[in-house]
Amino acid sequence: MENIIIGVLLLASVVGMTFIVERGLALRAVKVIPPAVEGALETFRTADDLPMLRRICQQHPSALSRLLLMADKHRRWSKVENSSGLETYARQEISKLERGLVVLEIVVGIAPLLGLVGTVYGLISLFAVMGTAGLSDSNGLAKGIADALFATLLGLVTAIPSLVAWSYYNKKVESHAVKMASLCDGFLRQLYHLEETGELAESPAGDRG
Repeated sequence: MENIIIGVLLLASVVGMTFIVERGLALRAVKVIPPAVEGALETFRTADDLPMLRRICQQHPSALSRLLLMADKHRRWSKVENSSGLETYARQEISKLERGLVVLEIVVGIAPLLGLVGTVYGLISLFAVMGTAGLSDSNGLAKGIADALFATLLGLVTAIPSLVAWSYYNKKVESHAVKMASLCDGFLRQLYHLEETGELAESPAGDRG
């Protein structure tokens, strides 16, 4: 039984480290908010800049790029409707960024508990043996207690890195979400300003929704 618990803890450790590395790569700023797209947004001032912005978004697929293309696609909608639709789509993108964090949260929750179960089971087994053999073998007693406590140690060692990564990645997703919201808001303001002045006369890219 104790070996099974330790095996599960080792598996949880491997799964946790896998998601720590995977989310670390996926949540890099260059993957979520590419500098090229952010730079194109900063230079977006006239209708002539819009085709270039579309092209850069298509060349750098990312959460921000998809949001900007979606806003441009629906620019024939009213600003309120477009903004509302963009918020809904943004929640889907944020959900993608949060994918895998729930696994880290599960590892954080179950690893210490599994370690505690392993320790308790080990101590129960040890005391059961002591009840029949007595306390004559002090070395065996010390070794049994150490083996039992190993499960708790393994549970904590498994949970701590996952807890640190989970907390850090949650803050990172929140930071990305705030920055994308700011950039998209600025894009919508400029887009509808050009619409109001009549500079954007051509049809938007894609369907009109």
